Amino acid sequence: MDAFLRKVMESLLGSGREHPLARRGGEFPDYGIQNVAVELPKPITRKVLMITHNPILRSQGGRTLKEHFRWNEPDALAQGYIDDVRWCSYGYANYEIVERLVVDGYPLKRDGFRYTEASYLEAWRQRKFHDPDGVDYLELVREFKMIEQVNSGAIDEVWLFGHPYGGYWESIMCGPGAFWCNAPPLTGTEQAKRRFVIMGFNFERGVGEMLEDLGHRSESILYKVFEQTRGDANLFERFTRYDKTHPGRAECGNVHFAPNSLKDYDWGNTRSVPSRCDTWYNFPDLRGEPRMVACYDWGNGDIREHHRWWFRHFPHIVGTADGVSWNWWEYVIDPNRV
Repeated sequence: MDAFLRKVMESLLGSGREHPLARRGGEFPDYGIQNVAVELPKPITRKVLMITHNPILRSQGGRTLKEHFRWNEPDALAQGYIDDVRWCSYGYANYEIVERLVVDGYPLKRDGFRYTEASYLEAWRQRKFHDPDGVDYLELVREFKMIEQVNSGAIDEVWLFGHPYGGYWESIMCGPGAFWCNAPPLTGTEQAKRRFVIMGFNFERGVGEMLEDLGHRSESILYKVFEQTRGDANLFERFTRYDKTHPGRAECGNVHFAPNSLKDYDWGNTRSVPSRCDTWYNFPDLRGEPRMVACYDWGNGDIREHHRWWFRHFPHIVGTADGVSWNWWEYVIDPNRV
């Protein structure tokens, strides 16, 4: 442990408050210990089709694109994400990958362009990539028979893994009544029997960025859940308050802004601000006084640690009020519940 962090932890301990990262018993920090006085919902399992675009490079001795650039292993990323989501949701959300497909090729762009081995390597060398970058999602839906598999119950959602500038949205919603999910709803998929989400992950990045994708999906869905609610009754608006926009009244912040952040991605800010983030562990009882918080509370600037901290504060228990579930994960994981 470096001297600076030790000094911070000692000062916190001296004030009677133990720093959560000082109490690690294993991989996960101890913040968000479950209140035994509440009832947890029955865990659910969601079936995933995982598609990885990882072309073979014939000019590079038959190595895959991932191997050539020494990018991350998609299966390891997926397992880390599965483990994190299960823990963050207090055991409620359990993903199961029921089919893994690896594609020796590049996804089709929405204007009909498709990279070749030579054109992608040249684009990477020049750092000049095709525009428009976005993939043809309807082609992917057709190619992998996503709607047929959703309708049969074989899968509940799709995870795309690919290279930088693969053209995926972080998340996009399909099906009847699909709405904004960090991307416009995918028109042309209304014949599906239910809504489903296609996640887009980049195997150059890590699990923290995957959780960020889920965070923006969560924001979109929960804004929809509370779109007709105003004032303090809009619990998600209240949950996402941070000091810059609500001085002295911070709660948990949002995916980009921690309670004390001054700019996007400012998860490492050492500035202390009052926050009522701890009251969300006692939901639905949101009484309680704020305490001073800073980046040490959510991982000292680490993207994965911050996002796990943020998700761990979500209401996740049995109950309803004003027609809204006290388990926000119910909506995040299954958009048909909205």
